[in-house]
Amino acid sequence: MMKTAPEDGNRASAVDGMVAHIRGLIRERGLTVGDVLPSEAELAVMFDASRNTVREAFRTLKAYGVAESRQKVGAVLTDQHQSAMCDLFSFAMDISVDAFRDIQGYRRLTEMNLFDLLAERIDEAVLSEMEALNAGISEAATPEEASDLDYQFHKLMVDTAGNRTLSETYGMLKPVISRLMLAGKSQRLVREGVTAEHADIIQALRNRDRIGFAFHMNRHLDAGLEFIPPADAKHGLK
Repeated sequence: MMKTAPEDGNRASAVDGMVAHIRGLIRERGLTVGDVLPSEAELAVMFDASRNTVREAFRTLKAYGVAESRQKVGAVLTDQHQSAMCDLFSFAMDISVDAFRDIQGYRRLTEMNLFDLLAERIDEAVLSEMEALNAGISEAATPEEASDLDYQFHKLMVDTAGNRTLSETYGMLKPVISRLMLAGKSQRLVREGVTAEHADIIQALRNRDRIGFAFHMNRHLDAGLEFIPPADAKHGLK
């Protein structure tokens, strides 16, 4: 019994040290969310540690939401705590007129300023993928499915611009943006309107039409405002 505590302490110290090594490796290599970490065997050789120590270190990283295991891929960096907080924020957030304008204001600063990058990078394959996503919106089985397709449409456009930080930020805001996109999606006519607006955006991109892109994006980002009830209506005031 006298040996148990020191042994446990040594093991804990070794695991903590391995976690520190992995954190240092992440910083040195500039790894970020979505990147794959070296395997247990590779890390064991790299830091002259046992496989059990590396395995325990991975468990620690997973417990803190820093990494997750993916089949046929290995340990992938993630940010589950941030995602969970964003989900919670989305659930608790009161979608008011002010919140709508703030979120759409963020999207104006990002999506509407992507034209030059998109004009350079977008090709017919991406445009066709955008058209496929758009086609599913009006026929979606549920408002949630329509909202998700709407988000995927815009995320594809953001990703195509090639700015990794912007793509990651947009991805982290998915719960908030998707909830906003849900407004009015229960109505078929609204979904058909979204589809038509998207089609105009696609055509502007295909034609490399800067003015048309700005016009249609601006109109599209304003379209959902009519489905956001004013504050006094939410509180039953007249």
